[in-house]
Amino acid sequence: MWGLGGKHYWGRKEGSEGKVEGIVVVFAWMFSEPSHVKKYVDFYSSLGWNSLVCHSQFLNMFFPDKAAALALEIVNELLEELKARPCPVVFASFSGGPKACAYKVLQIIDGKCEEYCNLGGEYSLVRDCVSGHIFDSSPVDFTSDMGTRFFLSPAFFTTPPPPPFVRWLAHGFASSLESLFLSNFEAQRANLWQTLYASVSIGAPYLILCSEDDDIAPCETIRNFAQRLKDLGGDVKLITWSSSPHVGHYRHHPKEYKEAVTEVLSKSSFVYSKRTCQVKSEKTTTIEHSNCKNYEQPREREGGDLWEEGGDDQNVPNISTRTRINGHGVLGEILSDVCVPKNVEGWDMSMGPRHSPRLSLTKSVRRSRL
Repeated sequence: MWGLGGKHYWGRKEGSEGKVEGIVVVFAWMFSEPSHVKKYVDFYSSLGWNSLVCHSQFLNMFFPDKAAALALEIVNELLEELKARPCPVVFASFSGGPKACAYKVLQIIDGKCEEYCNLGGEYSLVRDCVSGHIFDSSPVDFTSDMGTRFFLSPAFFTTPPPPPFVRWLAHGFASSLESLFLSNFEAQRANLWQTLYASVSIGAPYLILCSEDDDIAPCETIRNFAQRLKDLGGDVKLITWSSSPHVGHYRHHPKEYKEAVTEVLSKSSFVYSKRTCQVKSEKTTTIEHSNCKNYEQPREREGGDLWEEGGDDQNVPNISTRTRINGHGVLGEILSDVCVPKNVEGWDMSMGPRHSPRLSLTKSVRRSRL
């Protein structure tokens, strides 16, 4: 809970015999346990969606390389599954999940992760399958007092809260972290928001859920985030409740929550199907165009092969590019009599030795065609 890295597991993974609508990747909130996210996994399961759950450690938010290492594990797990059975993928981020792991996943599949810049395009399959985003009490702005807000919020203590002495120690630890990483806060903060905004290029819908009395993820911050995504061309649905605790929207507003999530998952399936059909159509067009080129290509090479048999003169034009006339036909004889003079006064019209290769070459071509 307090260290680096994290863990991931399949909350629900239907076998090959079962029908799977897609995969929801759950980036859980800080200090969460499998039992805390089980109700979300069960809900996704009731809609036919598998769940890949990621629990990030708190310190990942301060060490991007640790967040990137965990993100790479998530992407590799997804890649293995999608190679066997491609399907739509939806990223569901809770609280600080984007900073602790999710934004690094986005960077990796986009080929822009500083920690793994040499991966190339091997994760393009994962990117092509991403068809939706859910932000629940998220994203949390990465500010200098973030650690303190996390430690002191009662939203993260589902069990009885720790005694005052422990909370005082936690507050001191968080303050020390903030002082230690103060110089890097702005750079990391900018990197986080730029990555989240850049996800618009994926072309997937967004569902953003927030509350006006959330002290961890202020409503104003999330509204600005949603508006910015819309300005960039994103398909965004924002739901704001007047009273709901941090990561407690499902518990306090179950009906509205289920309706909104069901809608975005259905829309994600539609986006994926449309994208798949478009790719198949483009491939079919490419194959047809390639077949047309292959049909025309041998005819274009016909003359070139004959010239190569006749000699090595590199200045001989490709006869396939010109209209061919039969020299022994009626039109050929007429043109020969008109255009080739038999005798010009003062000129010797006989072909010199240096012209003989071109002449024999022409004869060779004519013989081969006849």
